[in-house]
Amino acid sequence: MLKNFTIRAATEADTALILTFIHGLADYEKLRHEVVATEHSLRESLFGNHRIAEVIIGEWEQTPVAFALYFHNFSTFLGQAGIYLEDLYVNPDMRGKGIGKCMLAYLAQLACERKCGRLEWSVLDWNEPALKFYRSIGAVLMDEWTVHRLTGDALRQLGGIGTPRIKTA
Repeated sequence: MLKNFTIRAATEADTALILTFIHGLADYEKLRHEVVATEHSLRESLFGNHRIAEVIIGEWEQTPVAFALYFHNFSTFLGQAGIYLEDLYVNPDMRGKGIGKCMLAYLAQLACERKCGRLEWSVLDWNEPALKFYRSIGAVLMDEWTVHRLTGDALRQLGGIGTPRIKTA
């Protein structure tokens, strides 16, 4: 791919770096006010006893310049796991070198190795550079699907006290 570029799995020692990348992405998306992640919460989620996501770090000449955070989901229609790319971020001064494409190619290869049926992600509808890039690599916009989300009070209310507990085995 790129001569000066390598990809590696993140380690616990990268926790502060991962948070820095998250802040960079949030600044780009004008959503910094929504970031509540801390080094502690990332350490628990990424490297604790119950790891729920994974991170890769992209390095240009051994300097971290990109990250991707992903996790497995499952398609009932395919009957297979998939990889959901939560975030992909490349430092602004390193864009246009093919780093994003290398990161996605790595995840596509990982999905194939893990026998996943698909690789998915979301992108903000105003992010035309990203939309154009994703189209150029053959990604298909799933515009017939609408994402729904529960957070904060609505999440707590729906899952709150007084609702019947779901029995587990």
